[in-house]
Amino acid sequence: MAQEQTRKYKILVADDDPDILATMTMALGELNHTVLSASDGLTALDLAEAESPDIVVLDVMLPKRGGFQILQKLKGSPAMKGMRPLVCMVTGNEGMRHKEFAERHGVDDYLRKPFPIGRLLEIVRDFIAKLDKGIPNAK
Repeated sequence: MAQEQTRKYKILVADDDPDILATMTMALGELNHTVLSASDGLTALDLAEAESPDIVVLDVMLPKRGGFQILQKLKGSPAMKGMRPLVCMVTGNEGMRHKEFAERHGVDDYLRKPFPIGRLLEIVRDFIAKLDKGIPNAK
């Protein structure tokens, strides 16, 4: 028998591709947590500030405010890795420069598009397990 979930977390998903955003939002919704979505960086930042999500899935290339600007606002440095909110960045860029920049600003995980949705769910489940263990709050 499955153990009953004790805490609901807020997951913010930001991607400017409507199909990818819908797919990630629907898949993450099956984890029975609150899922918020944004199709541009300004909306994502506003939601992050208003809702204080525990987990953020963040596209690198977003209109109105880029994913790296949002990451810097949420995390700011490698010392923030493992602190709330936990952030997974997603990108279609193949270069290492973006990943290295994200790591310098505290990203917790990084996915290159296209990725299997199961891999995203695995990362978010891992984040949830860390939250359940009581990681420090970065706010």
